[in-house]
Amino acid sequence: MCHPLSHPLWQDLTPDEIRALAANDAVAVLPLAAIEQHGPHLPLSTDLDIGIGLAAAAFARLPATTPACLLPPLAIGLSLEHRDQAGTLSLSAETALATLTEIGASVARAGFRRLVLFNSHGGNKSVIDLAALKLRANHRLLVVRANYFRFAPPPDALPASELRHGLHGGALETAMMMHLAPHKVRHHAIADWPSLGLEMAANGKLLGPEGEAGFAWMAADLNPAGVTGNARLATAELGARLVDHFAAALARIITDTHDFDFARLAPDCN
Repeated sequence: MCHPLSHPLWQDLTPDEIRALAANDAVAVLPLAAIEQHGPHLPLSTDLDIGIGLAAAAFARLPATTPACLLPPLAIGLSLEHRDQAGTLSLSAETALATLTEIGASVARAGFRRLVLFNSHGGNKSVIDLAALKLRANHRLLVVRANYFRFAPPPDALPASELRHGLHGGALETAMMMHLAPHKVRHHAIADWPSLGLEMAANGKLLGPEGEAGFAWMAADLNPAGVTGNARLATAELGARLVDHFAAALARIITDTHDFDFARLAPDCN
């Protein structure tokens, strides 16, 4: 499902229009995704489709008084944990970090001071943290790290165990794809793929793939199919609810980024 953008796409603008947005202290938003396996029921584009869908829905919610611009998405990310499954495309950590910091530097050169890194792929988290700090240190940008899967979900949307352990291709991602790109979902292949993390938690282990003490994992470590979660819980109605909820959170983050008092950042000491 497409949402009309109420704010411009970076690539559709001219240099004069970019300069005007920068002079208006607009927020630049960079979607970060991945092209990687999501099991037999979802396409390689899942993270990209969700990221673009949430960004479009968020921009449609922005008030006209919040100047913002959507950058072209970085479709390929850091997907080392999925490299053994066919179709996955991945940058190295070094290339991903360099790419993010160079795009951010270009945004800063255009005169922007506020940048939201909006992420729809878990494997990008660590490189986003590093890139954000480098951009803050080297360009005095306000860089906001927004991972939609870290947003609080709507109440009672899914069981707590599914939210915690359905990390990849489970009910949450499947439901949003049923809403955003239903023609891409292979309904006949939907199943329940229990995670090793769920088993460890049931046995009282504090250690797990995520959480208080998480270990590094490859996708097949958690389930041989490379998928974790019960996709059978997904419906298009749930997907619409999730998209609306997460998009509202992202819109608020963009507005908060615009409203942040830039003078609160320490002066450039370089």
